[in-house]
Amino acid sequence: MPKGSIIHICSLHFLTSGSKPPRFPVVISGMKTIVLLFILGLSFGSYAQNVNQEKDTKKMEYNKLNEFERYVILEKGTERPFTGKYTDYKESGTYVCKQCGAALYKSTDKFDSHCGWPSFDDEIDGAVNRTVDADGRRTEITCANCGGHLGHVFFGEGFTDKNTRHCVNSVSLDFIPANEDTKKGKQ
Repeated sequence: MPKGSIIHICSLHFLTSGSKPPRFPVVISGMKTIVLLFILGLSFGSYAQNVNQEKDTKKMEYNKLNEFERYVILEKGTERPFTGKYTDYKESGTYVCKQCGAALYKSTDKFDSHCGWPSFDDEIDGAVNRTVDADGRRTEITCANCGGHLGHVFFGEGFTDKNTRHCVNSVSLDFIPANEDTKKGKQ
């Protein structure tokens, strides 16, 4: 900020404090401006964060996760290959998100890729989001309902006619057998 510049700050403090604004503009210059803006920024940022957390807590009631499930689903970890419950699972039904219960994959789209994790060549429409990793080498897949980490999707490997492989952590999934009501999982 150039020396001698004057910034008029009218009632910014009062936006976050709940007090009535003064009937005159507050004039501040130089270093005082920077300090005040910094303090107001911290106050408003903290206020906004608390409001968002309250909204998130009210609208999101998810299944309780154990420590390892939190590591994989929330911290984007990976379970070791060939250790997951659903890697070689062959039953008919629907795979749902462990965290929120949203339906993600049909068992008819599951196939053996021998990669060490459950593999699917398709997802239920609108159930999975795809985001390119920061390094640009892989594409992360997450639950479209809750944002929980599922794994990664790969293309062009030739395992199926769809040429797509969703490589999913078993720990990110639950399974609802075909003979049970899939309304148990949110679709």
